[in-house]
Amino acid sequence: MNPFDQIGFAGNPLDRLSEKRDDPSALAALGELGGRAVAFVGAMPVLRPRGEGFEALHTLDDVKTLAAVEEVLLGRDETGPIYAAQLPDSVLVVEATAADGFIDQSQPKIAGRPDLHIRDLRALAVDSALPKDEIAILAQAKAVLHWHASHRFCPRCGAKTHVAQAGWRRDCPNCGAQNFPRTDPVAIVLATHGESCLMGRQKQFPPGMYSCLAGFVEAGETIEEAARREILEESGVRLGAVKILASQPWPFPSTLMIGCRAEALSRDIVMDAQELEDCRWFSREEARAMIAGDHGENFHAPHPIAIARRLLDHWLAEG
Repeated sequence: MNPFDQIGFAGNPLDRLSEKRDDPSALAALGELGGRAVAFVGAMPVLRPRGEGFEALHTLDDVKTLAAVEEVLLGRDETGPIYAAQLPDSVLVVEATAADGFIDQSQPKIAGRPDLHIRDLRALAVDSALPKDEIAILAQAKAVLHWHASHRFCPRCGAKTHVAQAGWRRDCPNCGAQNFPRTDPVAIVLATHGESCLMGRQKQFPPGMYSCLAGFVEAGETIEEAARREILEESGVRLGAVKILASQPWPFPSTLMIGCRAEALSRDIVMDAQELEDCRWFSREEARAMIAGDHGENFHAPHPIAIARRLLDHWLAEG
């Protein structure tokens, strides 16, 4: 099995209908079908129970009963159109519940809708609480809704923008600028030297977790150049050949992780303590132990939803 086939947040099944976004008659015809929608409050999707799990797709009419929304057309599947909608924080209430003598006020609810829940998207993916295709649709929605929330004013003149192209553009009525959703590319690199791989950890990582080194691709850089620069800056290790293996949408908020393998030209580490808490070489045996959960120092690898883990799996499959 190809380890990259199981990357989290990938596998979106929708026909995005990009050719229909400027066609009013086509959009109107889709609207007459009613359609379904995914909804977010802040960065968390709204869900309803489905058996022992959750359902992320609601009727569009049901979402509109919660608040006035501007929907974004995500695309369509064999059933019909699917939209995304951002609900205001005002739809939430915090219900205090007592447990073991303590009052817990950390569980927000949708006002008047005890059947609805909100959950963290990353946790949903880790727990496989939704089908993989629904997770991918939520990832698409989260990224584009975040862009709308942060681009309500024109970056050229400061005027308030309005939604166009079925939610895939914001136009400025003052200066005529057209603004499109952005995706931020990140080169994430598993550097290897002989039978060892280079991994590091940041302070915010879960205890004991090590991962591939990564950084944003800057203007005027190729992905390969960004990979070499970032690894050199963070670890002091120089890279030779860099090969792009796979990519992953990472909607936190709107990143594209570009997975690379690279040949290290040396093993000497000069770590940037501003970026990393630790950085070291791991043998294949150690890497396998990290995945199995029996590393002697309680180190562990990233979760399988992450491309960093899939890069590690790909390397381990070679030997």
